[in-house]
Amino acid sequence: MMLEHGGNLIKFAQQYQIPVSQWLDLSTGVSPHTYLCPSVPTEIWNRLPELNDGLEQAAADYYEYKSLLAVAGSQAAIMVLPAAIAERRGCLGVVALPRVGYKEHQHAWQSHLGANGAKWQIEFYDDAPSSSLLSRADVVVFINPNNPTGYRVTKETLLQWQTQLKQRQGILIVDEAFMDCTPTQSLLNDPLDDNVFVLRSVGKFFGLAGARVGFLFGDQGLLDSIANKLGPWTIPGPSRWVMREALLNRHWQQKMRQQLAEDSSRLRMMLAHYFGVKVSGTELFQTVALPDSPLIHHQLCQHAILPRLCDERDALRFGLPKYESEWQRLESALSAITQGPRAQSK
Repeated sequence: MMLEHGGNLIKFAQQYQIPVSQWLDLSTGVSPHTYLCPSVPTEIWNRLPELNDGLEQAAADYYEYKSLLAVAGSQAAIMVLPAAIAERRGCLGVVALPRVGYKEHQHAWQSHLGANGAKWQIEFYDDAPSSSLLSRADVVVFINPNNPTGYRVTKETLLQWQTQLKQRQGILIVDEAFMDCTPTQSLLNDPLDDNVFVLRSVGKFFGLAGARVGFLFGDQGLLDSIANKLGPWTIPGPSRWVMREALLNRHWQQKMRQQLAEDSSRLRMMLAHYFGVKVSGTELFQTVALPDSPLIHHQLCQHAILPRLCDERDALRFGLPKYESEWQRLESALSAITQGPRAQSK
């Protein structure tokens, strides 16, 4: 069964019988400010993708880290990491996963079958793994910052975990899909030890989720193994061309970090005002925990506004509106819900 992560706007449009064009989709956490690049040259569409087109060098400059593998979104790496790490270790073991977080990590580790049908033993943690769990885990997966809670830890804490894990030949995997707005907090600022791997997704910050481009950083041996498993031409040529242009545009990146920080602050204050509870998140989304989240989700959908109903069904994640008219539309709907139907339902 396919997991849901936001989007699926056509399904909701059909369910609520409201045309797609009338919806405000805030469900994905993808920046609404899409990087607008020049038209892709015709010859790029005509040729097979090429690895020496400058994408990897642009990424190495952007992340300031050279040992990388370009993949079709970080999702592609998430799917093959369990098998690649099992092959490297020669066995399976205990993998520590966040109880709340991007569920594709859990799905990938649960789905992998080793020899004789063996499976990874999964143990869940809340927010951060305990010292006890770190002492017995063979692999720790941490989402920094977490999606959807926004919880994050410092580089120093991650390096402490890495050191503790290495004493047992353990591996640390850090998903930094929402780190682009705060690059100084990335593990990529310093050399990675050979038991640390970092995932980055460029679609969210650059607003180019449809390009399906991401990167995996770490030990070159494992990157080569994963590249062999994925095969050739994993990223279409036009996507490679567009992402290279985006990664090279430092002026746009600096301006966008400031824009997203301002927008995120505005969204956080708006949600806190209307719901009266603590709001958490990142520069690209804000999440509000509500016991009646399914009801609020339904009521917003009746206004043709689509937030993300989190997997646990106890929180809503809101992406950023783009235009002032969208901000006003969201505020109007929140006002109507919190002062009208929602108040009556209590």
